[in-house]
Amino acid sequence: MSTTRNGEVEIYYEAFGDPASPTLLLVNGLGSQCINYAEEWCRLFCDQGFRVVRFDNRDVGLSTKLEGVDYSLADMADDAVAVLDAVGEDRAHVMGCSMGGMIVQRLAIDHADRLLSVTSVMSRTGEPGYGDSSEAALAVLMAPPAQSRSAYIDHQVAALGVYGSKPEWLDEDAIRARAGAAYDRCFCPAGVGRQMRAVLHDGSRAEALAGVDLPTLVIHGSRDTLIQPSGGRRTAEVVPGARYVEIDGMGHDYPPAVWPEWVTVWSEFAHAVAGG
Repeated sequence: MSTTRNGEVEIYYEAFGDPASPTLLLVNGLGSQCINYAEEWCRLFCDQGFRVVRFDNRDVGLSTKLEGVDYSLADMADDAVAVLDAVGEDRAHVMGCSMGGMIVQRLAIDHADRLLSVTSVMSRTGEPGYGDSSEAALAVLMAPPAQSRSAYIDHQVAALGVYGSKPEWLDEDAIRARAGAAYDRCFCPAGVGRQMRAVLHDGSRAEALAGVDLPTLVIHGSRDTLIQPSGGRRTAEVVPGARYVEIDGMGHDYPPAVWPEWVTVWSEFAHAVAGG
C-alpha cells in the first residue's frame, strides 16, 4: 500500500511496470476508484513501454474523506501532482476519464510543466451546450444513493444499460463483480456529492484550454449519453492541435472489448510525442 499527501489529504496510489519507463498517470471519474482501471488493462499499457500509475481521488477509495469540506478541481489536480512527486516523476503523460478528463484539463492549465501529454476521455470543457447528458442518463446520475450492496450493484448494471457501450460488449456478471468489489472497498456517496460540486464550481475551462500548448488526444465513445460526444469534439476544437478519436460502439464506460483499440490509439500517440 502506497500513499502520499497533498497537505492534509492522503492519496492512495499503485504503480505497475518498469520505473525507468515513461509514466502514464490515470485519473478517475466521478465516484470512481482506481481499481476501475483494471490491472489487466494497466498491464497492456505497460506492454507498450510505459509505467502506469493509478490512484484514488480524494473522497473515494482508500484516500482521505473530506466531510464538511468543499474543494475544487484545481485541488484535485494538485493531488495528482502529489502522486507524480511520490513516484519521482518530473513529467508524465496523463489520461483521465469523465471527471478525470476535467482534472487532466486542469492539470494542463495549471501544471503544464509536469506533463508530457494530455488525454481527455469521455469528458467536456464545462461549457453549456456541449457534452450534456440525455434525460435518461441524467436521471441515472442524480438517483438517490443505494441503500444496500445489492441495490448498488443493480444500479450499476442498470446505469450501463442507459449510457454504456453496445450490449454485446457488456458482460453483466463481470459488471456485477466489479461493482461488488468497488462497494466492498469503499462506499462513500457523500464524497461523490462533494466531487460533483467541485465539477460544477469549475465552470468553463474553454478560454484557459485555448492557451494549452501540449500534445493532446481526445477520445470519446459514439454511444455516450452521460457526456455526449459533442463534449469531446468541443474539447478537441478548443485545445490547439488536439486530435479527436471517436470509438464506435463505446459508451460512458470502458469494457475489455475496447481496450485493444484504446491502447493502440493512445500508445501510438504517446510514442509519436516522444519521437517528435
